[in-house]
Amino acid sequence: MKYTVVFHRNEDGISVSVPGLPGCWSEGDTEEEALRNIQDAIQDYLAGIQDLSAELETYEIDIAA
Repeated sequence: MKYTVVFHRNEDGISVSVPGLPGCWSEGDTEEEALRNIQDAIQDYLAGIQDLSAELETYEIDIAA
């Protein structure tokens, strides 16, 4: 899967958010570190969603872009 990430640069480093996953944030001192960290954050976020919906009736659908 591909997700769009947004860099938020300031004097303390780089924060990264994922607009498609509300509340999914990470940070790093460099762009490379921030990208590695947000990949971990996305995996954790998706695992949490899966855990929360494990006992619910769910479906996957395709959306044409």
